[in-house]
Amino acid sequence: MTTSISSISARPALVDSLHQDRASARVQVAGIVGFALLTVLGAQVRIYLWEVPFTLQTVAVYGSGLYLGWRNGAAAQVLYLLLGLVFPVYAGDGYGAQYLFSAVSAGYLFGFPVAAAIVGTVTRRWKSLSGATVSMICGSLAMFSMGVLWLHYAAGHSTWLESIDKGWLRFIPADLAKVLLLGLLYTGSRRFGREAGH
Repeated sequence: MTTSISSISARPALVDSLHQDRASARVQVAGIVGFALLTVLGAQVRIYLWEVPFTLQTVAVYGSGLYLGWRNGAAAQVLYLLLGLVFPVYAGDGYGAQYLFSAVSAGYLFGFPVAAAIVGTVTRRWKSLSGATVSMICGSLAMFSMGVLWLHYAAGHSTWLESIDKGWLRFIPADLAKVLLLGLLYTGSRRFGREAGH
């Protein structure tokens, strides 16, 4: 018995069972909690080169939008922010509302749910590698815009160029690498899931 390529490509992938459009309530809750915890883990990998640290959090942020959808992806990131009000899960050493609103990187944190929602919205209809890549770049632009805006005033930079340099330009190579690798992982896992279900 053979299966055509077109029928395989039309079959939902196993990883799509996590998506808000297909998942049961329990699976949706598990996905939200799971990606919130992945964001916590990503915050533990941090390198301070200037005011804003390099972390792996954006992998979980983009991933939550890709795999969970716009609503649940954003919910996972809101849950992460709420966890930081009680537990030291942010990339810095502090926690709580006062710490969150005084941190120079707070704009990026508030941009996490926005980025996840954008990624999930774009990939709802455009799930190819190019679609996933474009969605993450759009989400990244929104998140970094919020981050740079907050950083400029919180850090007291004398010029916007300094804020853009330290808060965005220096992160572009690493962020593009994350986008490419995650895009390949996402499309690869969907393709494997369809073929495994064959």
